[in-house]
Amino acid sequence: MAKVYATGKRKTAIAKVWLSSGKGKLIINQMTLDEWLGGHEAIKKKVLQPLVLTKQEKAVDIRADVFGGGYSAQAEAVRHGISKALNIYDKTFRAILKPKGLLTRDARVVERKKYGKRKARRSPQFSKR
Repeated sequence: MAKVYATGKRKTAIAKVWLSSGKGKLIINQMTLDEWLGGHEAIKKKVLQPLVLTKQEKAVDIRADVFGGGYSAQAEAVRHGISKALNIYDKTFRAILKPKGLLTRDARVVERKKYGKRKARRSPQFSKR
Protein backbone atom coordinates (compact mmCIF):
# COMPACT_ATOMS: atom_id res chain seq x y z
CA MET A 1 0.00 0.00 0.00
CA ALA A 2 1.25 3.50 -0.82
CA LYS A 3 1.74 6.24 1.74
CA VAL A 4 -1.37 7.86 3.18
CA TYR A 5 -1.33 11.52 4.27
CA ALA A 6 -3.67 13.19 6.78
CA THR A 7 -3.71 16.38 8.84
CA GLY A 8 -4.73 16.40 12.50
CA LYS A 9 -5.60 19.52 14.49
CA ARG A 10 -6.26 20.49 18.11
CA LYS A 11 -6.32 24.06 19.50
CA THR A 12 -3.38 25.73 17.68
CA ALA A 13 -1.41 22.51 17.09
CA ILE A 14 -1.24 21.05 13.58
CA ALA A 15 0.09 17.57 12.81
CA LYS A 16 1.05 16.32 9.35
CA VAL A 17 0.86 12.51 9.42
CA TRP A 18 2.18 10.01 6.85
CA LEU A 19 1.09 6.39 7.33
CA SER A 20 2.48 3.41 5.42
CA SER A 21 2.44 -0.34 5.94
CA GLY A 22 5.48 -1.48 7.90
CA LYS A 23 6.68 -2.84 11.23
CA GLY A 24 5.22 -0.35 13.74
CA LYS A 25 7.77 2.50 13.73
CA LEU A 26 6.44 5.78 15.14
CA ILE A 27 8.52 8.89 14.39
CA ILE A 28 7.28 12.31 15.55
CA ASN A 29 9.40 15.39 14.73
CA GLN A 30 12.36 13.08 13.89
CA MET A 31 12.12 11.52 17.39
CA THR A 32 10.68 8.32 18.82
CA LEU A 33 7.54 8.60 20.95
CA ASP A 34 9.59 8.18 24.18
CA GLU A 35 12.08 10.91 23.20
CA TRP A 36 9.26 13.26 22.16
CA LEU A 37 6.98 12.88 25.20
CA GLY A 38 9.41 11.67 27.87
CA GLY A 39 7.62 10.42 30.97
CA HIS A 40 4.06 11.46 30.03
CA GLU A 41 2.61 7.93 29.94
CA ALA A 42 -1.07 8.97 29.80
CA ILE A 43 -0.41 11.27 26.83
CA LYS A 44 1.60 8.51 25.06
CA LYS A 45 -1.42 6.19 25.45
CA LYS A 46 -3.60 8.91 23.93
CA VAL A 47 -1.35 9.09 20.84
CA LEU A 48 -1.40 5.29 20.42
CA GLN A 49 -5.17 4.94 21.03
CA PRO A 50 -6.28 4.73 17.35
CA LEU A 51 -3.57 2.14 16.61
CA VAL A 52 -4.53 0.02 19.64
CA LEU A 53 -8.26 0.14 18.80
CA THR A 54 -7.65 -0.94 15.18
CA LYS A 55 -4.89 -3.45 16.20
CA GLN A 56 -2.34 -1.80 13.86
CA GLU A 57 0.50 -1.15 16.39
CA LYS A 58 2.90 -3.53 14.57
CA ALA A 59 1.39 -3.28 11.06
CA VAL A 60 1.95 0.35 10.06
CA ASP A 61 4.79 2.90 10.17
CA ILE A 62 3.92 6.48 11.07
CA ARG A 63 5.89 9.66 10.50
CA ALA A 64 4.45 12.90 11.86
CA ASP A 65 5.56 16.53 11.87
CA VAL A 66 3.74 18.61 14.46
CA PHE A 67 4.01 22.29 15.39
CA GLY A 68 2.12 24.92 17.40
CA GLY A 69 0.42 24.59 20.78
CA GLY A 70 1.74 22.69 23.79
CA TYR A 71 2.78 19.06 24.02
CA SER A 72 -0.70 17.87 25.09
CA ALA A 73 -2.47 19.63 22.20
CA GLN A 74 0.27 18.38 19.85
CA ALA A 75 -0.30 14.80 21.05
CA GLU A 76 -4.05 15.12 20.43
CA ALA A 77 -3.36 16.60 16.97
CA VAL A 78 -1.15 13.59 16.17
CA ARG A 79 -3.90 11.24 17.43
CA HIS A 80 -6.44 13.00 15.19
CA GLY A 81 -4.07 12.77 12.21
CA ILE A 82 -3.36 9.05 12.79
CA SER A 83 -7.11 8.37 13.06
CA LYS A 84 -7.82 10.19 9.78
CA ALA A 85 -4.93 8.41 8.04
CA LEU A 86 -6.13 4.98 9.28
CA ASN A 87 -9.62 5.80 7.98
CA ILE A 88 -8.16 6.49 4.51
CA TYR A 89 -5.85 3.44 4.75
CA ASP A 90 -8.75 1.04 5.44
CA LYS A 91 -12.41 2.15 5.31
CA THR A 92 -13.47 -0.64 7.72
CA PHE A 93 -11.67 1.20 10.57
CA ARG A 94 -14.26 3.99 10.44
CA ALA A 95 -16.78 1.83 12.36
CA ILE A 96 -14.21 1.45 15.17
CA LEU A 97 -12.85 5.04 15.29
CA LYS A 98 -16.04 7.09 14.77
CA PRO A 99 -17.96 5.92 17.91
CA LYS A 100 -14.89 6.77 20.05
CA GLY A 101 -14.89 10.32 18.62
CA LEU A 102 -11.39 10.02 17.14
CA LEU A 103 -12.36 11.30 13.67
CA THR A 104 -13.97 14.45 15.09
CA ARG A 105 -11.88 17.62 15.23
CA ASP A 106 -12.12 19.06 18.76
CA ALA A 107 -13.04 22.65 17.90
CA ARG A 108 -12.54 24.11 21.39
CA VAL A 109 -10.00 26.93 21.26
CA VAL A 110 -9.04 29.74 23.67
CA GLU A 111 -11.50 32.64 23.61
CA ARG A 112 -9.98 36.01 22.76
CA LYS A 113 -9.48 38.72 25.38
CA LYS A 114 -12.08 41.51 25.29
CA TYR A 115 -11.52 45.24 25.79
CA GLY A 116 -12.24 46.38 29.38
CA LYS A 117 -11.82 42.85 30.75
CA ARG A 118 -8.83 41.24 32.48
CA LYS A 119 -9.17 38.03 30.48
CA ALA A 120 -11.84 36.87 28.02
CA ARG A 121 -14.67 37.20 30.56
CA ARG A 122 -13.07 38.12 33.91
CA SER A 123 -13.97 41.68 34.90
CA PRO A 124 -11.70 43.98 36.90
CA GLN A 125 -12.33 43.81 40.66
CA PHE A 126 -15.11 46.17 41.80
CA SER A 127 -14.24 48.73 44.44
CA LYS A 128 -17.05 50.63 46.16
CA ARG A 129 -14.69 53.28 47.58
